[in-house]
Amino acid sequence: MLIRELEPQDNAAIERIIRACLIEFGGNRAGLAWEDDSLSRLADYYRPEGRGYWVVEQDGLVIGGCGIASFADSDEVCELQKMYLLPHARGTGAAASLLDTALTFARKHYKQCYLETLSNMHAANRFYAKHGFAQLDAPLAGSEHFACDAWYIKRL
Repeated sequence: MLIRELEPQDNAAIERIIRACLIEFGGNRAGLAWEDDSLSRLADYYRPEGRGYWVVEQDGLVIGGCGIASFADSDEVCELQKMYLLPHARGTGAAASLLDTALTFARKHYKQCYLETLSNMHAANRFYAKHGFAQLDAPLAGSEHFACDAWYIKRL
C-alpha cells in the first residue's frame, strides 16, 4: 500500500469511495459530507496552505483517504475530514497509516484536531478512541455537519 497526496485525477475515485461508505452507514443525507460542495473537486479544496488530503493506493487503485483542514477558520483547531476506506482495506493498518500521515501534517499547523462522525460507525469510533481522540458531548461551535452525532478532539 502507498499513501500519497491527492491528485486531481483522483477526484472521481475518492468521491465514489466516500459516497459508497456514506451509503453503507446511512450517511447519504442532508447535514453530512454527502452534500459538501467540494466532494467532486477535493484536490482543489485541499490545495491551500494548512489543508491536505492523502489517499491510500493499492495495486494502482485508490482505496481510501482522509484530509485535514482548518475547523471554522481557526488557526489552532483543525478537522480530520472525509476519512473513508473501502471495506476490504479496513483492518489492514491503512487507516492507522493515513491517520499518522494526517496528524503529522496537522501538528505543523494546529494545536488540536477535531472530528465528527456517526455513532453507528462503531469501528471508526473505536479507532478514534484507540488513537487518543477524546469523545465530546456536543459539536464544537462552527460545525457544518449538523447530522453527525459523535464528536472527538485530540491535542496535537
